[in-house]
This record gives sequence, structure tokens and C-alpha cells, in this order.
Amino acid sequence: MRVTNKPVDKFFLGIVITLISIGVLVFVSASLGILPKNTSKFYGVLFNQLVLGLGVGIGAIILFSKIHYKFWRKYSFYIFLGAIIATLMVFIPGLGFTHGGARRWLSIGPVSVQPVEFLKIAFIIYFAGWLSWVKNRVHVFKFGILPFAILMGIIAAVLFVQPDTKNFLLILLVALAMFVASGVKWKYILGLVAVALIGIIILVSMKPYLLTRVKTFVDPSSDPTGASYQIQQSLIAIGSGGVFGRGYGQSIQKFSYLPEPQGDSIFAVVGEEFGFVGSTFIILLYVVFAFRGLRIAYRAPDLFSRLLVTGIVILIVAQSFLNIASIIGVFPLTGVPLVFMSHGGTSLLLSMAAVGIVLNISRYQKKVN
Repeated sequence: MRVTNKPVDKFFLGIVITLISIGVLVFVSASLGILPKNTSKFYGVLFNQLVLGLGVGIGAIILFSKIHYKFWRKYSFYIFLGAIIATLMVFIPGLGFTHGGARRWLSIGPVSVQPVEFLKIAFIIYFAGWLSWVKNRVHVFKFGILPFAILMGIIAAVLFVQPDTKNFLLILLVALAMFVASGVKWKYILGLVAVALIGIIILVSMKPYLLTRVKTFVDPSSDPTGASYQIQQSLIAIGSGGVFGRGYGQSIQKFSYLPEPQGDSIFAVVGEEFGFVGSTFIILLYVVFAFRGLRIAYRAPDLFSRLLVTGIVILIVAQSFLNIASIIGVFPLTGVPLVFMSHGGTSLLLSMAAVGIVLNISRYQKKVN
């Protein structure tokens, strides 16, 4: 094998452009659901998503695709430390604010940002740097399992007080995937998974809102006007879409029925407007994104870049599939957004920036003879 320097992976870029383009169309349609109730909010979410998220995100993709990936390894610790500090800033009075019972946002003038989105990418960069530094010593407790436990403990301490369980679990899932990609023996992976499952069971039993979500998943009809309302309305929307859907912009459920149709429930709008065929096509796009992204990881020039791409791709795909799975009722409601589509300018911007990092690494692929 030899390393070559070439243009970015155009096929991967094409998949991303397709997902983002469809995401913009779906988002605009879904956002119409809030127009009759709150005109100012409608224009506010459009500005946040299309200007701050998409507009700045396009610049981020271009910029980050040109920054050599080794830059991220050199400054990984400082990036991670900055992300931790930024996430803790939500507790500063006058700067952080509460929404829906959680304190996860920073108010910067007219703009609100969610620093945990930065934390997720920063963790991947730092953990990739750590694993690539320890290399074969990752099997040694003090170089592998212990640092992993410490990192998870720090992130748990920062996120649980907000509370933000879903993003902690996402980071945990990504960390396990990166452990696998680093070459850790499966007996250690299975041990970590077992400990993680026990921890999740304990966490669910201690958090009433998580226990309620599990009960709602087991019996979606248990509380149709309360805890089960979102899944009930989502399934109605998806079911009414049939095979080919009602047509673009024709969703009925987004008006006064679906909670946050432009946010967590956006895939229900997809199902209603584009039907089974359109929904399946979008799911397949994420699958192709995953395979092409992991192909870039497989051909990455070194261990750090391989782990970095693996973490980014798994984060985007896992988050997207968790959103879809919860909306169609095959997984408890998570509240995570559908990447490239759901409302969240910070999420869209940082997802596009992360894609830029993957594109840069795709310039330095190993050529298999």
C-alpha cells in the first residue's frame, strides 16, 4: 500500500449534498406547521437553520476539508478542554438558559447554541488522539480501560446535571465503536458493553422520565394524551403517508398534532409526505453514507485518521437511526435530532464541519494495489 494525495471523495461529498438538500426541503415543509401558531418563531427557526446552520456550515465544510487532519491531533486536548468548559457555561446565569426542563443552551445575543454538539465532536478528536498514542498498549488497563472510564465519568458529570442523558449515551456508543476500530480484543469490548448495559439499567431506574419512555415504548397506547402522545401522532402521520405519501408540503399532522414537527418528529413528516418509498430512500442514503464513510476510514493513512473518521461517521449514522427508530416505534423516544434535517443550527453546522474533516482525510487515502 502507498499513500496518495488526491481530491476529496466526490462520491461521499455527493451523498452529503443529497442528504442536506433533501433536509432543507423537508425542514422548510415541516416548519410550516408552526407558522399558523407563531409567525416570529417560524422565521426564527428558518434563520437559525438556513443562515446560521446551513450557510455557515457550507463555509465550514470547505474550510475543514482544507485543514490537514493532523492539526486536530496536535490540539486535541485543548479542543476537548474547550468543549467541556463551553458545556459547563450553560450554568452561568444570564448566559445559559432552560428549555423544556433542561439547561443545555447558551444565549449569545439573538442566537442560541447547544455546546454539547461541540463536545461530541471534540470528544471524538481527543479520544482518537489518545487511542492512536497508546496503540498496542490499549489492552493495558491504565492505558485503555482506565482512561476510558475517566473520560466517561467526566462527560457524565457534565451532562447528567443538565440533564442530557441521550447525548451521553451517544458519546458512549461512539466510544465503544472507536475502541473496536482501535483493535481492542473482543473480550474487553464485551466487558465494557456489559458494564454499560448495567449502568444504563440503573440510570433508567433512577430517572423517572427515562422509565416513562421505556414504559411508553413497551405499550405505546398506555397514555395517548400524555407520555405516548408523540409516538401516537408520529405513527398516525407515517401510516397516513401510505406507499407514496401525500406529497411534498401536504402533511396534516404537522399542524397542531405533531410536537416539534421541525425537530425530533421530522421523520414523521417525511413518512407522511413521501410515504414508504421516500422514507426508505432517505434511510438508504444514510446507509450509503455509513458504508462510504467507513470505507474512507478503512483506507485512512494512519490510526488517528482511521479512528477520527470512524467516530464521526458512527456519530452521525447512530444519531440519525436512533431518531428514525424512535419515531417509527422500534426504540424508546430519544429526543435526538435527525442529522442534516431536524431543527438545530448548531447541530447542522458542526455535523457539516465534521464532514469537512472526513473529506480532508479522504485526500490521503491508502491505495490498495
